[in-house]
Amino acid sequence: MEKEKLLYKLENFEGPLDMLLFLIAKKKMQILDISISELVDQYLEQMEAMREQDMDISSEFVEMAARLVYIKTVSLLPKHEEAEELKKELEGQLLEYQECKRVAAQLSELFSFDTFTREPAPMEPDRRYKRKHTCSELLEAYRNAIGRGKKAPLPTAENFSGIVSHRIVSVASQIISVLRKLWKRRSVPYESLFEEKKERSELVATFLAILELIKGKRVRLEEEGKTPMVKMTEERR
Repeated sequence: MEKEKLLYKLENFEGPLDMLLFLIAKKKMQILDISISELVDQYLEQMEAMREQDMDISSEFVEMAARLVYIKTVSLLPKHEEAEELKKELEGQLLEYQECKRVAAQLSELFSFDTFTREPAPMEPDRRYKRKHTCSELLEAYRNAIGRGKKAPLPTAENFSGIVSHRIVSVASQIISVLRKLWKRRSVPYESLFEEKKERSELVATFLAILELIKGKRVRLEEEGKTPMVKMTEERR
């Protein structure tokens, strides 16, 4: 009984792995349960048919044929552990290639490469104002815009009254004032030196004057009971 000859088209096979999957499917074998001996015979028959039809055979197909023959040869040896390893490696490549073909088939249903696409056309940016405001906000903005066109009034003297209207009090004048109060007395209460001072500049100048006198050892600050007293030093009386 003559063996059934396989009819095929070379362009249907994208490589030797593709041909092997075709042969495995035709023989209804499982990838993890393939017979290398039977697969080699089928593969060589396929290549012979390709030669009879004067088809070019790429080096990849020839290399796979040599690989299959080597696995079959090693499997005939008493110790065929190497053949098992080579068979597992081939099975792994076939499973991986089969999965890639499955995913590629799914992607081909989602994408069409026969459509024409063009470069995106330039688009003008949308510069329209998109924020929303209440009527009161718009009215306030309108009033502010009108007010910007008016000239600002010139400053009056009252605007500078808080800056230049205060009397300048020197520390030297307050030193003389403190010494006059201590000239006829031995000591005076610390707070009494500020009783007649109304302006801030006078208060600050008096405080600095007391510090300056203490620093120069002309007066000293002591506490009698709960009252701080400013006293003139003996050598300065």
